[in-house]
Amino acid sequence: MNKILVIGDSCVDVFRYGKINRIAPEAPIPIINPEYEKSTPGMAGNVVKNIEALGFKVDFITNSSEIKKIRYVCSKYNQLILRVDENDKCERVRFITLKNINYSDYDAIIISDYCKGFLEEEDIEFISNQHPLVFLDTKKRLDKWAYNVSYIKINHQEYKNNKEILNKDSKLKSKTIITRGKYGCDFQDINYPTQEVPVKDVSGAGDTFLAGLVVDYIKSKNISSAIDFAQKCTTIVVQKSGVSTI
Repeated sequence: MNKILVIGDSCVDVFRYGKINRIAPEAPIPIINPEYEKSTPGMAGNVVKNIEALGFKVDFITNSSEIKKIRYVCSKYNQLILRVDENDKCERVRFITLKNINYSDYDAIIISDYCKGFLEEEDIEFISNQHPLVFLDTKKRLDKWAYNVSYIKINHQEYKNNKEILNKDSKLKSKTIITRGKYGCDFQDINYPTQEVPVKDVSGAGDTFLAGLVVDYIKSKNISSAIDFAQKCTTIVVQKSGVSTI
């Protein structure tokens, strides 16, 4: 069976749903009466869950300290009212941990970097030098430390933050996939359109895209096929509430 290694920072995604029937008298804010709560693994943990849902084995290296994202949602309209991030930073991975991995055990390596402190640029550069197929999803500003990554996945806002360097550096640009929500995604100046569906929640959609991308690429060895499959996976999860798996 195929096996993937995921390295990155993870959190617990908490969704607290409740009724909203009135505005507080003290300030113009809604009063939420809690009904139920849902918790799921988030960030790199959500990538892992989606890979498992697609039938692949996965090993996971992540932070031990708990990061928690708590979202308060109006249950009637599925409207996000407030998000509270607890303990938004974590410890850095130990280099000895990265050094002792048997990278040849895996079909691919995924680096899911949410920039919470678990991975620095030199960690990502080291990992990308250990395996011929490494996928990177990062919120860092790209630079030469990402040269040996096979493919880079960023969203459109992250592309705006990296636009200057990508326009100057053809090596980075040639391996960068830019997701654009309902406008599909861009890769090597080609737009890959996506099916338009009713969207309930986009939380974690990028993690699902990454999982689908890597799983299909291992099977097909074709990046265009992998992008199409990843977008199909994403259209499934955005029609569900909360952070969901395929």
